[in-house]
Amino acid sequence: MARKRKRFNVAEVHKELFRSDDEFDSESNESSMDSGEEWTVNGIDGVLDIKADPSSTVTRARGKKSISKPSPAKRRVSRRPGSSSHTSAGQKPSAKGSKNRARPAPAETTPPTPPTPPPAAEEGRWCDPSEKDEEPPPLKFCPKRTPGVQLDFQKDYKPSDIFRLFFSKDVLQDLCRNTNKYAARRTAEGMLRQWTDVNADEMLRFLSVIIYLGLVRPSAARDMWRRDRLHSHPFPTSVMAGYRYEAISAYLHMSDPAGDAVNNQLRGQPGYDRLFCLKPLMEQILTACRTHYHPHQNLAIDERMVATKARIGMKRYMKDKPTKWGFKLFVLADSSSGYTCDFNICQGKAKSPSGNGLSFDAVVNLLHVPYLGTGYTVYVDNFYTSSQLFRHLHGIGFGACGTIRQTRIGFPRTTNNDLPKNADRGDLRWIRDGPLLFVKWRDTRDVTLCSTVHKAFSGQSVQRRIKNPDGTWSIQKVPVPEPVMEYNKFMGGVDLSDALIKYFSVTQKSRRWYVKLFLHFIDIAVVNSFIIHKEMALARQKRPLTQKRFRELLCMELADCGNPQASTTGKGASGASSSSLAQGPGQKSKLKVQCSCMRKAKSNNLKSQRKQKSQGCFPIPVCQISTNPFLKASQGRRRCVRCKMKTMFKCKSCDVPLCLVVDRVCFTDWHEEKSS
Repeated sequence: MARKRKRFNVAEVHKELFRSDDEFDSESNESSMDSGEEWTVNGIDGVLDIKADPSSTVTRARGKKSISKPSPAKRRVSRRPGSSSHTSAGQKPSAKGSKNRARPAPAETTPPTPPTPPPAAEEGRWCDPSEKDEEPPPLKFCPKRTPGVQLDFQKDYKPSDIFRLFFSKDVLQDLCRNTNKYAARRTAEGMLRQWTDVNADEMLRFLSVIIYLGLVRPSAARDMWRRDRLHSHPFPTSVMAGYRYEAISAYLHMSDPAGDAVNNQLRGQPGYDRLFCLKPLMEQILTACRTHYHPHQNLAIDERMVATKARIGMKRYMKDKPTKWGFKLFVLADSSSGYTCDFNICQGKAKSPSGNGLSFDAVVNLLHVPYLGTGYTVYVDNFYTSSQLFRHLHGIGFGACGTIRQTRIGFPRTTNNDLPKNADRGDLRWIRDGPLLFVKWRDTRDVTLCSTVHKAFSGQSVQRRIKNPDGTWSIQKVPVPEPVMEYNKFMGGVDLSDALIKYFSVTQKSRRWYVKLFLHFIDIAVVNSFIIHKEMALARQKRPLTQKRFRELLCMELADCGNPQASTTGKGASGASSSSLAQGPGQKSKLKVQCSCMRKAKSNNLKSQRKQKSQGCFPIPVCQISTNPFLKASQGRRRCVRCKMKTMFKCKSCDVPLCLVVDRVCFTDWHEEKSS
């Protein structure tokens, strides 16, 4: 008697089909995913972090229950409906034939074996705080130069003088030359924007407007040139015209356009440079950062995010940062002042040249021994800390301290006398592995650190608010390891630099991704200039300027570059003040009479000049009138400087476009306002 075949309805068929398709898709996605890129997004180094075995038991932190994950080799293989079952010869089919059917053996997938840690990390035991630790010998601090500002303290430096150490004459000339070349190429391609070549003085005035926008922070840069009741900002209009600012912003370029074309042809090849359009200015800014300041003994290395929405492969995601999407920079900063000493831009999926991992190379590339010297102590977070990195730094004469992940290769695997789950707050364990000291400390959660320059415990304590059994709160002293105290003290160098930048950041919206980094280079130059001014003022026992006042003076001084009237008036004022201090009290009346006579003469000259100009002011067309009758009243129109509407007339003597229509006579109104 034939066995009755099991029938499936439509819903069960669809369920089986879709389930098998999903399993197939997930397996194909797992096999095709770039594991190194996935770990970089999740903040894991694919070389230094140990991969978790899927068949092993994964234990959660804070004493929660362990979760046992099944091995992929035991994954159930779904069978499509309608497949016939086969029995061996002489075997009686079971009444429940679906349970005893032969199933194909699943493919054996060998889980990745984690790298074995060094033998020294496996041996030994965790020590209690009662056991004394030997303090490592202190490093001999041998910097190449005297730490601090590398300028002449006998001279007085204005804010613009310090800023022009970063944007020097050569930097401005290269920036202007590349901008003019890019504008000429874009104009040849058909871009209809008025353009005249920019020079170094005009570029400095352009930078002054950018820094001013960081102080005011308008919703749109164009609002700075509006003249209605809501917007009245005289500074940008006194520096340059609005259309000129927009033209320089549109054509701003940092590299040679001819070199860009050659580099773009190498896209997808080993010789292609993703940062080619940034390299000229970035290298000059880095050279200035290293030249005019030498860091002190404690350094900090951390990431910095430059926000962007550009669709580019270098854009990174960091979930723990306030700016989650943007360009990621590895920054080396002085822990005491926040001065940005060096930085590198993370280029995304580029493979590590040394094979030691991205975090290892990021630290090593920022520490230049010929420039810095030896004896420095570097503080890093758990993304960079590894036993391999710390041993390398110890070998070249650098100390290191930082939080470490317990999944890092080289972290001690022994559980002998380990920190228990029910340990009290302030309890700690430590273990030494050659020059490396590993510390576990219980605060609100477990904290693990590694150091090569500190002792495990020296009797220090911190105050913590602890909840009592009756529900009240009390302040108690909790013992704390020495590496934790030093880490909290010196790790905030990059965070301090980020805070100084965020107060008055000059970042703006832009359609070109490299403009975002150009604006960030200006932020770095301004903040480093302010730190240099602050340290020089404190060395002279003077009160330094605030950052806001420093930026305000910097804007005004850069705006006066190339303006002879501002320089002469400034010299005259300073000369008059110095002469008045040098004269005796009997000669003050004579000076007052001379000053009043000079003021009257200047006012008479200004009135005569205004009368002469007003006599020759009459409207003329802004351009040659077109022969086409349909374009006669529209071709070549320019925007009126007063109402921003398009007009066909301008003043002959003033060469300024002005409206002249029935309900809007800007020509006479503008001249009356100018004369008054």
